[in-house]
Amino acid sequence: MTDNEMTLTRRGIVGAMAAAGAAAIVNPTSTAQAQAAPKTFVMVHGGWRGGWCWRPVADRLEKLGHKVYTPTLTGLADKSHLLAKGIGNAIHTADVVNLIKWERLENIVLVGHSLGGMIITPVAQEVGSKISSIVYLDAFLPAVGDAALSTASQVSRDAIAAAIERGELGTKPLPAKLFGDSEKNWAWIDELSTMHPLLTLTDKCTAVDGREKIAKKTYIRAHGYPNPAFNAALEKTKADKTWKTYELQSGHDVMIEMPERLVEILLEVA
Repeated sequence: MTDNEMTLTRRGIVGAMAAAGAAAIVNPTSTAQAQAAPKTFVMVHGGWRGGWCWRPVADRLEKLGHKVYTPTLTGLADKSHLLAKGIGNAIHTADVVNLIKWERLENIVLVGHSLGGMIITPVAQEVGSKISSIVYLDAFLPAVGDAALSTASQVSRDAIAAAIERGELGTKPLPAKLFGDSEKNWAWIDELSTMHPLLTLTDKCTAVDGREKIAKKTYIRAHGYPNPAFNAALEKTKADKTWKTYELQSGHDVMIEMPERLVEILLEVA
């Protein structure tokens, strides 16, 4: 082989190596970018809470470039001045559906915590085509005809029954301690929690097929809070291959107790 031929061969090898290296760099980058594609999260709080309870999770998701909406339902927290008779699941459903409509949201990861499960179910019925993933976070998973009153824990049922007997507009919040939350979080959870509209606790679920049509469905159980209805929901979803399930050793307010882990799960199922 001549000197010129050897030089050309070396150049060819170096060129091939450079091309391969470039390809190796581009492909992982493209993959990483695809995995980091921004998602849209709509997260619905549970009883006595408000949009404020999602802040530890929302901050983390937003720092990663995702869009996050945490509406406060009518009559609670920063909307507590609107508490009135007649506020039921239909109004709370409209709170979320109208947010989705007016913000022109698509490809949504819809999350419902606790009593929020009674709301995201009819939301899925109305705007299921806009939801790519639905997540029940230690939440009611209602069947047709179910109401929170019929499936709640005994402590919650007693509180609801007492409020109905007194003719009140809502039920007073139970202490965070009863939900298995960490003592360090009791003060601010209790301070910001407000009465919950009574009618939402007795309204019955009318349809669930919208929920079942969503391709990605997830149930997350926080075992730090004893609740037979949530245990039953976990077992039901674990037996259904169309659902993903997670079990956490956390108090009920997972978004406050374990925000980092919850963010990891939400991105996994998004």
